[in-house]
Amino acid sequence: MNEFSGRIAVVTGGGSGMGRELVAQLAAEGCDVAFCDVSADAMAETLELARAGAASGVRLTTFVADVSDRAQMDAFQRHVAESFSTDHIHLLFNNAGIGGGGSVIHDSSEQWDRVFGICWGGVLNGTRAFLPMLVAADEAHLVNTSSINGFWAALGPDIAHTAYSAAKFAVKGFTEALITDFALHAPHVHAHVVMPGHIGTSIIFNSGTVLGRDPKNLTSEQIAEIRDQFGSRGMDLSGVSDEDIRMGVLMRAEAFRDTAPTTAADASAIILNGVRAGTWRILVGDDAVHLDEKVRADPTRAYTREFFDELRSEGTLQFGQG
Repeated sequence: MNEFSGRIAVVTGGGSGMGRELVAQLAAEGCDVAFCDVSADAMAETLELARAGAASGVRLTTFVADVSDRAQMDAFQRHVAESFSTDHIHLLFNNAGIGGGGSVIHDSSEQWDRVFGICWGGVLNGTRAFLPMLVAADEAHLVNTSSINGFWAALGPDIAHTAYSAAKFAVKGFTEALITDFALHAPHVHAHVVMPGHIGTSIIFNSGTVLGRDPKNLTSEQIAEIRDQFGSRGMDLSGVSDEDIRMGVLMRAEAFRDTAPTTAADASAIILNGVRAGTWRILVGDDAVHLDEKVRADPTRAYTREFFDELRSEGTLQFGQG
């Protein structure tokens, strides 16, 4: 698929970050786009941005849906079919995701399951809901967003990162398995797995909103948990006020978004170029490329403190990845 003009695309998580940029860039190239998100307000902002730069005649439609809910994704599929009067689409970007649920021991099972349900369940639900429409096209591309945490299950030596990593490993394995599945049963459909590094998005803010842990409005109980977590790492926060802890979490979320080595716009351009080129494995960002090389070179060292220290000294590990 050398160009997207005249095609139909579906994007999940289109309210912000890479999803927003995918919608805008596809529309600018003349592609009709349907996108979903849990936030109607965020989608309205994306819609305004996309319309401002869209090619003539491009159709855009939005739908509020939680990707972890199969019934809602099926409703989204029906909305796309009715809005565009079509039985097919050419591109599906299963992009929606959140962070959190780091520890299977420390964090609640509800939080852990919520993160896993969105990051992995969302990909599975999106694929199942829209696969018949992909198969009905003359050529189609399924693009699933995993992460560098889909081949390296860590953020650093002192941060548990199990729900997100497990989900992103599942996305990677599922997509790779689809390459053979599609080749046998639908050779005109192509699978791509996207593995971003540190991208400048509001994922920390968005994750906090979904999980009830907005950095701006952390409860006293949540702050107590933060104190305990830092205490387990040998850092005493007893002399730090609750408000200073809230401000510290907020500043970290802003820094993750604003100082990333790769912007959401650049990340989306890399993804779309990868689809054009027919690349099934799309690494996004120099940090992703570098980490991929290091893990492959000696995977037995990937979770040692020496490995983490090397990443920090090289500037690859800053705020955590994915």
